[in-house]
Amino acid sequence: MKKVHFKAFLSDEDGSATVMSLYMVLIGAVMTGLAIDFQKRHADKTHLQIAADSVAHGALYSRETSAAGQAKSDALALLDKMLPRTNMGPAITTADITFGTWDVENETFLANEGSRDAVRVYAGMTEYRGNPTPNLILSAIGFKTFDVAAESIYSTYFPPCFLEGFVAEDVVDVQSNNFYGSGFCMHSNTYVSLNSNNTFEAGSIVSMPNLDDLDIPKSGFDKNAGLSTALRSGSYRIRILDKIDDIVNGLRLGNSDYLPSGIYSIVGNSVSGNKIEPADMEAGRLYTQSCGGGGKLTFESGTYSNIVHISNCEVKFSQGVIIQDSVIVTTSTSSRSFNSPSGFQLGANDNCAAGGGAALITYGGVSVASDLKVFGGQIIAQGDIDFAANANGMEGVSFVAGGSIDSTSNMSMGYCDGEGMEAAFQADYFRMVH
Repeated sequence: MKKVHFKAFLSDEDGSATVMSLYMVLIGAVMTGLAIDFQKRHADKTHLQIAADSVAHGALYSRETSAAGQAKSDALALLDKMLPRTNMGPAITTADITFGTWDVENETFLANEGSRDAVRVYAGMTEYRGNPTPNLILSAIGFKTFDVAAESIYSTYFPPCFLEGFVAEDVVDVQSNNFYGSGFCMHSNTYVSLNSNNTFEAGSIVSMPNLDDLDIPKSGFDKNAGLSTALRSGSYRIRILDKIDDIVNGLRLGNSDYLPSGIYSIVGNSVSGNKIEPADMEAGRLYTQSCGGGGKLTFESGTYSNIVHISNCEVKFSQGVIIQDSVIVTTSTSSRSFNSPSGFQLGANDNCAAGGGAALITYGGVSVASDLKVFGGQIIAQGDIDFAANANGMEGVSFVAGGSIDSTSNMSMGYCDGEGMEAAFQADYFRMVH
């Protein structure tokens, strides 16, 4: 009898569902724990990535004008708003921010604390740091924490429109029979207006926020060769206009970040009168001048080389003036703060050779009535830029206006690919590269 009862017990399946249910409950609990804790881990990683991106951008933005240590401190000040829990605090420290350079071709970061070009930020919640992300459910079966990390690399860049081209907050208005070489860029944050018979070589750019705003005649695409393929949509914050104060103050103080390399002496208010001859300006010097009552100043005909001149005057360039390896600044807000009747040349006509470039910077506008020649030249104006160019006298040009840019017909805009533009003033733009 005992043997029969024992076999019956072994074959009896009553209660097996209960055991299976326990296994299923356990498996369900583990799966639920995995789902909850992995979702939490993902959320923490997202917070870390956002924090790393924000700190990287903030550090590189601050590094533009600050020492490395100050830039790191400025960036870390953002963390209070980026990380929601107190245990995430040590996720990014000063040691996790590294300045350097970004090798575009090889997509690698090279550390260099003296650089202002790129930054790498590491963010970590790890056992090693003592701040791992805690588990809510899996801790009950011994998995108390996860390690979570993120990395962000930001690099500076210069949009091609700011290297060579026309950039304006208001309308860019050009007329007829102009040629724009490959690489040349025309951008307006409002719209671009064209007439007929312009030629846009492959690789040239015409951009504005809304391409529907392009102002052309009805036959504009047929009579402007290459225009349709040159069009791009987009807008820019024109940062260089916001830096005019920094540039002018930096020049006055002899800051090497702004002062041309050939300037070795800062001369006070030593230029007198309302007319200047080339003989009045010794190469290698920075001159300042004041014109009372909104007065005017004339640069007489001749070549002005390797100087910096800062004034508050409305400056006239007589016919035959050539400015090269120099920076001329006026704080005048006149619409004609820089003006010339004709025959004014900015930069050396050297076929895009290194050096020889020149810059005009003004809080007002620029007006050249005819025969403007520009070779490796830059004009930065808070107001409008209005000019008529020599047909074959534009090669290596960067015009940036807080107002409009208005030019006439029969221009040939050559492209130097940055050669001869080494001294041009630039404002960094920032982008995530990793």
